[in-house]
Amino acid sequence: MRLIYNAQLALEDEFVAGYVVTAGDEIKQVAAGMPDGSLMDMCDSRIDAQGAILMPGVIDTHVHFREPGLTHKASIASESRAAVAGGVTSYIDMPNVVPPTVTIEALEDKWDRAAKDSMANYSFYIGATASNTDMLIHDIDYTRVPGVKVFLGSSTGGMLVDDAAVLRRIFGEVPALIAVHSEDETMIRQNLERAKARYGVDIPMAMHPLIRSEEACFECTRRAVELARELNTRLHVLHVTTARELELFYKLAEELEEKRITAEACVGHLWFSDEDYARLGTRIKVNPAIKSDDDRAELRDAVTRVIGCIDVVSTDHAPHTLEEKCQKYLKSPSGMPLAQFSLVAMLQLTYEGWLSKLTVVERMCHAPARLFGIANRGFLRPGYKADMVLVEEVPQGWIIDDDDVRSSCRWTPLKGATMHHRVARTWVNGVEVYPNEPPYPPAEPLRFTRNT
Repeated sequence: MRLIYNAQLALEDEFVAGYVVTAGDEIKQVAAGMPDGSLMDMCDSRIDAQGAILMPGVIDTHVHFREPGLTHKASIASESRAAVAGGVTSYIDMPNVVPPTVTIEALEDKWDRAAKDSMANYSFYIGATASNTDMLIHDIDYTRVPGVKVFLGSSTGGMLVDDAAVLRRIFGEVPALIAVHSEDETMIRQNLERAKARYGVDIPMAMHPLIRSEEACFECTRRAVELARELNTRLHVLHVTTARELELFYKLAEELEEKRITAEACVGHLWFSDEDYARLGTRIKVNPAIKSDDDRAELRDAVTRVIGCIDVVSTDHAPHTLEEKCQKYLKSPSGMPLAQFSLVAMLQLTYEGWLSKLTVVERMCHAPARLFGIANRGFLRPGYKADMVLVEEVPQGWIIDDDDVRSSCRWTPLKGATMHHRVARTWVNGVEVYPNEPPYPPAEPLRFTRNT
């Protein structure tokens, strides 16, 4: 058995000075105070946390690990190793790879790859297309698959779904969570054409939130919410970026007894604003775009609300090579790597007074487990899987550098940022995976109990 004592335990409603006992892949005991001598003697591994935070592992429900087909950017092996270094013990990967994950065969291939290489627990969305709706309705085991990803804005791999009849079938008949990338494609194209007419190939990065505009986000999200309410869809809106969208979710919280429409904020949108484009350029080019400082402030406030708005915080981790990212606006791909530093970045917001540490644990650990019905993970509870992270406070601060990056892209938009917390250890299913990596991946596929 392993004993971790003298820790600040992140429990559901409070931090408690105490200890945790694990055996194999399971948490056996969670208790306040110090362990007695007999328990000390029973445990063959004893770790003095020296007052550090012991919390459930982060569940990142939105990543792009680029495998298969895009492994010059990243892979399941490289990105899961980066993730556990940041305290992420489980992840849900998106379907826009090559070939796209839009068939059962493609899902099985990704499960096989992850079983061999992933250091963190894993699952994979299946993507919707204009032609696979019957399969999504009848053939997918949604105890293994978290839901269906629908791109309502432009995407790779032929996964843009903009046919009204197809969307109604997906929203009305698929017996699972529908996660949407919500941007109005027509508005985006019109805005882009206007920018090309004005700037040619030299569109400045400052135009990105005007091309992928507030209006494009709001109108698409409004329509998705209306359709979901009409058809009683279990809808999850990914990477919300605007204050106008937040008003939709506040209103829903007032009107609906059962919350079937939920929302995600991403670390990048909580950390950066459009003022950072001048400094970081295409390194922070993401879709939907990082918006104004006011939007960022409203998002941060929404994360702190107990009920009604932002339910989970994820990363949309999406690495590209630095050579790809440093091209001009039209050629630079959208996406940035964040999984390794997501937890410390959110804890930095607690250091700066934006939110509480309990809120970070709730939005990054507890809420993802509840929202997706992830079995036996996301909490420090006896009988749950021993997915845990030990986080130290660093009073003097430390500065992130590209040399710290474990992602195969070897860069981070957070370079130069000062953090006041550091991940000291991470366990996945009771096995320490950081800083001492085991000779075998201990990860398991996630299982889901909330299917609709």
